[in-house]
Amino acid sequence: MQDKNGKGAAGGSPVGGGSAAPAENSLHLNGHTDSSNGHNPIITPSPQQQSDSQTPNPMPTSVAAVPRDQWGGKYEFLLSCLGYCVGLGNVWRFPYLCYRNGGGVFLIPYFIMLFVTGVPLFLMELSLGQYGSAGPIMVWKCCPLLKGIGIGMLCVSTLVCLYYNVIIAWTFYYLGSSFQSPLPWSCDAAANAAICGNGTVGNSSLERPRSPTEVFWNENVLGVVNSEGLHDPGPVRWPLALCLLAAWIIIFLCMLKGIRSSGKVVYVTATFPYIVLIVLIIRGATLEGSLQGVAFYLTPDWSRLANAQVWNDAASQIFYSLGIGVGGLLSMASYNKFDNNVIRDTIIITVGNCSTSFFAGFAIFSILGHMAWRKGVPVGKVADTGPGLAFVAYPEALALLPGSVFWSIMFFLMLFMLGIDTLFGNMEGITTAVLDEFPNLRRNTLHKSLFLGTLCFAFYLMGLLLVTDGGIYWFTLIDSFSTSFGLIIITLFMCIGISFFYGVNQFCQDIIDMICHCPPWCSKVLIYFKACWVFCTPFLLLFILIYIFLEMYNTPLHYGSYVYPRWGKGLGVCMGATCCLQILIWAIVAISRETGTLKERFKKSIRPLNSWRVNNQNSTARSEEHVEPERVEAPFTVTLTDMDFTAMTWETGSNA
Repeated sequence: MQDKNGKGAAGGSPVGGGSAAPAENSLHLNGHTDSSNGHNPIITPSPQQQSDSQTPNPMPTSVAAVPRDQWGGKYEFLLSCLGYCVGLGNVWRFPYLCYRNGGGVFLIPYFIMLFVTGVPLFLMELSLGQYGSAGPIMVWKCCPLLKGIGIGMLCVSTLVCLYYNVIIAWTFYYLGSSFQSPLPWSCDAAANAAICGNGTVGNSSLERPRSPTEVFWNENVLGVVNSEGLHDPGPVRWPLALCLLAAWIIIFLCMLKGIRSSGKVVYVTATFPYIVLIVLIIRGATLEGSLQGVAFYLTPDWSRLANAQVWNDAASQIFYSLGIGVGGLLSMASYNKFDNNVIRDTIIITVGNCSTSFFAGFAIFSILGHMAWRKGVPVGKVADTGPGLAFVAYPEALALLPGSVFWSIMFFLMLFMLGIDTLFGNMEGITTAVLDEFPNLRRNTLHKSLFLGTLCFAFYLMGLLLVTDGGIYWFTLIDSFSTSFGLIIITLFMCIGISFFYGVNQFCQDIIDMICHCPPWCSKVLIYFKACWVFCTPFLLLFILIYIFLEMYNTPLHYGSYVYPRWGKGLGVCMGATCCLQILIWAIVAISRETGTLKERFKKSIRPLNSWRVNNQNSTARSEEHVEPERVEAPFTVTLTDMDFTAMTWETGSNA
């Protein structure tokens, strides 16, 4: 019998009685190998468990644990995390928030939130995954009461994967259309002659004239003009369905061999967007009106600092752009070597991600400034957020450039690379959690491939709802609520659970233990992180949560002119509630499995399981250093719970 990670209790070799000693004389407690050297430990299991433990029966070789995959090098991990964090939100959300919230002055709350909320939570999630060498569910052996946090993360990842690949499908559609000359959304296309002729100039109507990019987006791509709303999805748009199928096939092939394949893909997907951004910035700087766009992007409005909305936008952008609380970071860190310097990686990735957001703003607004100059309107009239910026405003700007076909291909190829990296991380969170729960899938390559193929196909079938005529309404609903209050609650409980249940001092010591030769600055900087985890970060998360609830109650959800009905908004609230309610449900389950009074049950359920620190043996040298010297040579007494018997590896008889 083995634990859920497929690791034997002896961690590789039995200790204390020689090779012929019964396996039951070796027991792991909190990562330490306790050996009685021939003396049976004094424990208090049930009679059946006692009789089983006294039956010498060596562990069959067929259940030997398969070594957990590891990154091929530290750059694969760094690029994978950077690609996961640097996503579409860096291109279409940050520049919009920056100009909407006071231009350059927005950077002040942005970087404050980065170092008070973003970096501490990022380090917590990476450290937890790396130390436990487990996915978002199994890692909560450190505090069984909070296992629901991992399951909640899995729910959020499922919702994000469901709609995020639809964005990649849209990108595929635009990428294929970009090979036409002239571009089908430009005024040079014959189909748009009537639209462009009605112009844009001298229209006295109160209704803003539609541009060919809006017509292409709403009619050719989405077909939203054929749907009345959320209740009327209409037929599937098969060109988009084929693009969605191609996107899931690419995801499947890239993840087929786990991090051994996706770790190599990121060398291209994580670096190519930077090349395109640099090229776009250079090109944008040469355009007439580009400085007007950059000035609009950065001009500070100091009065905006007194507005709570600005601080909430800064916190939410940091939170969502770093991908915290979804399980992807935790899963990717679980494949690190045990002695990886997690503090260094955290600083590199978080600063790199936020610098990319700021950097991308110059590429976006220099070209939008040129479009505003060409049309003779303020930059604010052409700026937008979300899909409107990526698939309406920016394609319109690209269509105005000389060599528009080339620039359009480059831009949508960049969007594809940004999206695919983020989806890698979200899918990794799901697959790692399942493979940890069912370790037999790791041993059988065929079964693992079938599982991944089934998972991708199931996501494809569910995603077909989002590529119908009214699919954009469902897309907006899931996008608005999947990473809303539910994700904030999950992260808040993760922070409180590690700080107060597991113990912030113990957690800091775990981080120091992971770094072989911890530099002096690592120990000192942990004092700062400790203060954030205990006080600053939970306080700010509560602030964000309260603001989200107030905004959700007072502000109707809408897409364009369509206002969502009450039942639609209620459905979205149920999505978010389903994710965060997992914490309560599994906490009740954990407490019910214990014995004693309610207070005793609670104390037992927050105690790390005896198999918790056995899982951090990715590095052979570190496992020997951590496990072998720590022994208890005398008879000892421990109190074991039912949960310990399910989580630990016990040698049982043949008729157990």
